[in-house]
Amino acid sequence: MSLTPYIVGIAGGSASGKTSFIRDIRNALPKHSLAVISQDHYYLPKEKQQQDENGWINFDLPTSIDRQTFLTDILRLKEGHSIVKTEYTFNNADKEPEEIVIQPAPIVVMEGLFVFHYEEIRKLLDLRVYLDVREDIKLQRRIKRDAEERGYPEHEVRYQWDNHVTPSYKKYLRPYRDDAHVIITNNTSYNKGLDVLLSHLRSKIS
Repeated sequence: MSLTPYIVGIAGGSASGKTSFIRDIRNALPKHSLAVISQDHYYLPKEKQQQDENGWINFDLPTSIDRQTFLTDILRLKEGHSIVKTEYTFNNADKEPEEIVIQPAPIVVMEGLFVFHYEEIRKLLDLRVYLDVREDIKLQRRIKRDAEERGYPEHEVRYQWDNHVTPSYKKYLRPYRDDAHVIITNNTSYNKGLDVLLSHLRSKIS
């Protein structure tokens, strides 16, 4: 086994299924063979976020992320060091953030909206995986998820979708789709694509 980890970037629009997809990868691979760094844990504090013309914070911009720390942590993990992060709770006041310790592993997954857009991150990736889902399906999934997990009313979700999520997706993520090594469609199920990817990843740790 190589001491240098195999680094996989997984990107896709909001509610494309990244979290579930990565959970299924983790569950299918041997224990301790996978480390996951999520872009979500690198959001800057609310007071440092940009606001739109109506005073709404726009969390869907590349500038909403602590880009330098994101890079520093992946480099530390690549060099064999563990990293410690505070869980991002999506501004849910009822949830106490946990401390997350990420240990080095043969395979490192970096996931998030901007992992292909940040050039310094993209050039570290050995494999780029893109989850592709129809816009109407993503919106319905996001409405359901944000209501159940984050307590957001539908009108707020739709406002963010129309004014933040969709414009950002079209500008900072969709252009990288055709440059991905693997495109996995998840309108109904990603299982076939997951099987193919797992076969590839197992070959990297065998």
